[in-house]
Amino acid sequence: MNLFTKSLSVLALLLVSSLASAFDLQQLSEQLAKPDVIHGQFIQEKHLRALPQPLLSKGSFVLAKNHGLLWLLKTPLQQDYRITAKGIARRDANGWQWLPNKSAGAEQNRLFLAVLQGDSSGLQRDFELALSGDAQQWKLTLTPRSVLLKQVFNRINIDGGALVKTIELQETQGDSTVLRMLDSIASQPLSDAEQHDFAE
Repeated sequence: MNLFTKSLSVLALLLVSSLASAFDLQQLSEQLAKPDVIHGQFIQEKHLRALPQPLLSKGSFVLAKNHGLLWLLKTPLQQDYRITAKGIARRDANGWQWLPNKSAGAEQNRLFLAVLQGDSSGLQRDFELALSGDAQQWKLTLTPRSVLLKQVFNRINIDGGALVKTIELQETQGDSTVLRMLDSIASQPLSDAEQHDFAE
């Protein structure tokens, strides 16, 4: 299902954004492509109506221009994912293994990558965008336009400063996902191991 992929292709726009002198959507989008590599940590909270406490997962990520995204889950279990234009791969004892394109996790990760790469062309067609704040502290709210997207999301909220800090997906059924990006830096090149992971 392309829905999820479409909606998140907006979010990544922002994960890589740097300060803009005049703060508008166009300048924000233009700056997303500038960093070659971004390293950071993440905490993901999945709030389900049926559970009293959110499901927590933590790890680190590496976003590299022209390569893709390494999503390295550390807790509650250790699992490495590589998300590229070719698809989603998971690391096991034998190396990287491609995942079926139709798995729910694959769709979520594909959408996340699209967001990170700043694929904004369809955003304004599929969402109403409301940007507030300034380059140091801003909030972008995405409200779905189409009936199909409205069946999945109430809205998507993105908060950030120099880089994206928080992404919140509010689903129509009452569940929500909050992704907090921590300690993101855009000054550190890929390590030899990271280059090898992307090259395999």
